[in-house]
Amino acid sequence: MRIDVVTLFPDMVEHATRFGVTGRAKERGLWRLGVWNPRDYATDNYRTVDDRPYGGGPGMVMMAGPLAQAIDAAKAAQRDDGCMTSRAIYLTPSGTPLTHARVMELAGAARAGYVLVAGRYEGVDERLVASLDEEIAIGDFVVSGGELPALMLIDAIARQLPGALNDAESAVQESFATGLLDHPQYTRPETYEGRGVPAVLLSGNHAAIARWRHAQALLRTRARRPDLLERHGVTPDDQRLLDDAARDEP
Repeated sequence: MRIDVVTLFPDMVEHATRFGVTGRAKERGLWRLGVWNPRDYATDNYRTVDDRPYGGGPGMVMMAGPLAQAIDAAKAAQRDDGCMTSRAIYLTPSGTPLTHARVMELAGAARAGYVLVAGRYEGVDERLVASLDEEIAIGDFVVSGGELPALMLIDAIARQLPGALNDAESAVQESFATGLLDHPQYTRPETYEGRGVPAVLLSGNHAAIARWRHAQALLRTRARRPDLLERHGVTPDDQRLLDDAARDEP
């Protein structure tokens, strides 16, 4: 897999992808990175990539021309690198909310190439956006540019690539993988500031531990993200777990 990012701050992207799971997956050759600065495709001596919005209003809008050329260059590099597909994705709050299921689809595409467009200022000329394959939103909030959302998408994809995690079960058991939020986690010491670890986790009874963890995931999801629980569905066994856990709560 190859991921290219069209950004005004290529150093930011290159630096951030060196660390953690993302960096380890790149070192292992599970994915490759390219960065492209639209300023390199500007037509004037000032390397201009933005202009005032038609119709007035605050801020500046990124111009279609330099972005389009940077995207074309990234796609050509992906073809030369052996990618069978090349998909251009714009990171924007106006896009479709990113889900675990969509991450798994992106990570599972064989010999895929993705070109992530990181906008700045007030946004990108809509005529360029209309030519792209997909718009993705990381969340219902606005940040100063698309680099951080692009890095979040890269990390979400990279950690799902086979061989990226030292423990393959980590990806299976983390939040959203089952449609629920993750259960609470505990480690040493056994008592911290007067609070102990739930006794079931010290019991050595793996079936009881699995049942407790599933019940806690159900409770946490119901309390914090009831929309996920509605999509996940509650089986009769899930409902019994919820009822039992609710009775056990102080």
